Amino acid sequence: MSYIKSVCVYCGSSNTSNPAYDAPTIELGQSIAAQGLTLVYGGGNPCLMGKVSDSCFKAGGKVIGIIPDHIRQMEPQNQDLTELHVVDNMHIRKQMMAERADAFVIMPGGFGTLDEAFEILTWKYLEIHNLPIIIANINGFWDPLLTLINHMRENGFVREAHMSAFIVA
Repeated sequence: MSYIKSVCVYCGSSNTSNPAYDAPTIELGQSIAAQGLTLVYGGGNPCLMGKVSDSCFKAGGKVIGIIPDHIRQMEPQNQDLTELHVVDNMHIRKQMMAERADAFVIMPGGFGTLDEAFEILTWKYLEIHNLPIIIANINGFWDPLLTLINHMRENGFVREAHMSAFIVA
């Protein structure tokens, strides 16, 4: 997959999240930098978002943050970035993140992470893109989601062919 030059990481921004996800997120950021890839992410500094960004940047990687203005006003954005784009709304943010990515990694997170994950999965099965999507199932975090996706498949709402739209790692 030599065409991959940038990786969009979707992950949580809650400061109350389980610290068990910190080390794998830091390792992901360092790995992105070590491979000479660019990290694209939501521009925030809290929790996993800050950890993936900081670890990539400190390891010499390029980091592109994209944050809506209303979120920038509510929470700190990261200052150690190669680029920071402040946009009008979440729709523009998600579009810009997708346009700048050659692959996607879905780390543990909450509603926002689910929103981003399902949008990029939907775009793939609608053939808007054909880029790799990795669900990072750290400590079984996404097991309930994977059970739900299988339930949707078993009930005919997700086609068998769409089950290959993502990789679980």
